[in-house]
Amino acid sequence: MICEDGIVKVCDGMGGFSSEEACDALQGLSCDKELGQCVGSCASLGLSYIGCDYYATVTQQYDGNNTAPEDEFAVAVANTADQIAKVTITRGENTVKTADIAANSVQVIRLPWVDELTKGVGPSVMVTDGAYRVRSDTPVTVYQFTPIDAAVSNDASLLLPVNTWRTEYMAVSWANWDLTELPAFYAIVASQNGTTITLKPSATGNKIQPGGGVAADGTGVIMLDAGDVLQVLTDTGGDVTGTIVSADKPIEMFAGHDCTNVPFLKASCDHLEEAMFPIDSLAKEYIIAPPIQKSKTKQLKGQIIKIVATEDDTTFALDPDGLDAETYLAKAGDFSMVNSLTVPFKVSANKKIMVAQFMVGETAGYGISDPSMVLAVPAKQYRDEYLFFAAPSWTANFADITAPANSVVELDGKSVDTWSPIGDTGFSVAHVPLANDGDGTHRITASNKVGLSVYGVQSSGSYWFPGGLDLNIIPQ
Repeated sequence: MICEDGIVKVCDGMGGFSSEEACDALQGLSCDKELGQCVGSCASLGLSYIGCDYYATVTQQYDGNNTAPEDEFAVAVANTADQIAKVTITRGENTVKTADIAANSVQVIRLPWVDELTKGVGPSVMVTDGAYRVRSDTPVTVYQFTPIDAAVSNDASLLLPVNTWRTEYMAVSWANWDLTELPAFYAIVASQNGTTITLKPSATGNKIQPGGGVAADGTGVIMLDAGDVLQVLTDTGGDVTGTIVSADKPIEMFAGHDCTNVPFLKASCDHLEEAMFPIDSLAKEYIIAPPIQKSKTKQLKGQIIKIVATEDDTTFALDPDGLDAETYLAKAGDFSMVNSLTVPFKVSANKKIMVAQFMVGETAGYGISDPSMVLAVPAKQYRDEYLFFAAPSWTANFADITAPANSVVELDGKSVDTWSPIGDTGFSVAHVPLANDGDGTHRITASNKVGLSVYGVQSSGSYWFPGGLDLNIIPQ
């Protein structure tokens, strides 16, 4: 390996070079001539939610809540390091924003909406340079809010850094809201030119608004370049849940809904979105706990669960076992709905599954705030330390921590002692209100690896995302 003009080149043994890697100065990287490799704090990142290179992506949103200046799309960048993080945001070749973020702090950066991805209710579309690339010269964590301050119809996503992207994902979302013809969606982002995407719709994912190279039955083979976005929208009767997307180069995937009731007969509608985890990072076992209510923090908020098979002939069991659910999933992409409402439980399967939690709407009788969506993190991807963000402009924010029994956990330097056992699973959950008197940065340290989800409410709006996770490959 040699360095040439800031590029690492690998000899092919025949007088040429088999591969090249540019050392990105915006990520603080340079080429070390003695080592023949890129060096810098962003050069040796593990497989977690902490990174230096991200793509934020505007998604399909209700048109009443995607127009600036009243409602703004934004990213929150939290600096995990003890030095200033220099952040550059580009769209295609154009620099959109730059920011210097102090050590152990967070900054909200508001960005223009991408109308081709957020306005209207269809069709499916491919948008060249549709994503915002967010790069830092030191490791950071990044969250996107769609939008950041609206009182209604909003959600947020924890973004996954490019170094954790993989080539196979599965979508999970809510169904097309046929009464209003508001669609569900998934969106694919590429980080490399010439990325070929192949779509394999599930049994419910074959009713799609065609466009962008996607057929009405949800099939398609589409090529994307770096920063391009393919957004696929449901048609009447469609549900993209279980659709598998594969690629020949690593990609990012989001899924969600324009605006929906959960369940359909309980108002009001709210935007859903979440960055999907790669299939190879999923597991067979998850601990599921409902959130709490804003005004009655001793009472739980209702939720509905989707459990999705990644392989044929999947069976699962619930602990406690009194919950009503179809526990056999015949085909990859099939899913089961669990109306667990306020019951925490463990789900264990014979093969890898994906699990999504949906907060019910305000008129369902579990306190204010409307639907939001979060992916459950398997215990195998828990961490013993988190730096995370909760939007302090919101009325109330909460952290739900799931931990093995007898764990010692501190949140912002204070011991967490409000634990509730989850049956006989050996895990407990703590619902902790977060102070809104700072910049939104919070830190957790724990004696064992613990799980974390973060959510906020204001008026009828809500957001919900994993507070962080590892993204290691879990063998089947």
